[in-house]
Amino acid sequence: MLGGIRPANQMPLQSVKSQWLVNMSTASLKPLELETGAAPVFSIIWLHGLGADCRDFEDLPNMLDLPSALPVRFILPNAPERPITLNGGMVMRGWYDLTGMEIVKQEDAAGLAEATEIVESLVIREVERGVPRSQIVVGGFSQGGAVALHYGFRCDEPLAGIVGLSTYLPLSGDFAGAASKRAIRTPVFLAHGIFDPVLMLALGESSRQVLQDSGCDVSWHTYPMPHTVTPDEVRDLSAWLSTRIWPESSSG
Repeated sequence: MLGGIRPANQMPLQSVKSQWLVNMSTASLKPLELETGAAPVFSIIWLHGLGADCRDFEDLPNMLDLPSALPVRFILPNAPERPITLNGGMVMRGWYDLTGMEIVKQEDAAGLAEATEIVESLVIREVERGVPRSQIVVGGFSQGGAVALHYGFRCDEPLAGIVGLSTYLPLSGDFAGAASKRAIRTPVFLAHGIFDPVLMLALGESSRQVLQDSGCDVSWHTYPMPHTVTPDEVRDLSAWLSTRIWPESSSG
């Protein structure tokens, strides 16, 4: 399953459908929000993997080594429930459909567009609460990371950063023409397991290459692990956030 970590532990994004802002208030889609202090000045929107839910990474604020003087809001949304073709049509939480094991051959462009609208609605909400896009990080694990990459590099206004763990770049063949010229400057942290049996390392490496060939600022890391998250990976992510996203606050 292309999803959670529990088993082991050319659309304009500014034209968001207001329908999603309404739907996000329902119990099934309402995101989990966690704050490390009063009046957050940074936000991290984190997307879970296929078949998981918003609580799959609810320990993320405690896992990361965050500056004590930097209040951060974590937004962990739930993906909609949908039938997943790869899993025999079983209904589960998924950001988009998967039709077969060769993921990049028949990609769900419509589902990815829908997912980006969900993320954009969350970003808009953060902006309305006083956190600018330049201080918002969007990231995720597995399928969630794929959505983060798809969304982050198509933004007209760049984010603070993009994070993708054990993931790949969807619709990579269209990336050069679809990516926003301004968003290309967004720093991205990519990490992958050498022994990943779900999303093979080669898929992560090819995604990294597409990004680098387009001029993206990629921080690439590999670990001796399967499709999961390790303490070393989290430590490296914390260091990247401190040096690339909030350097002035890293000593706090």
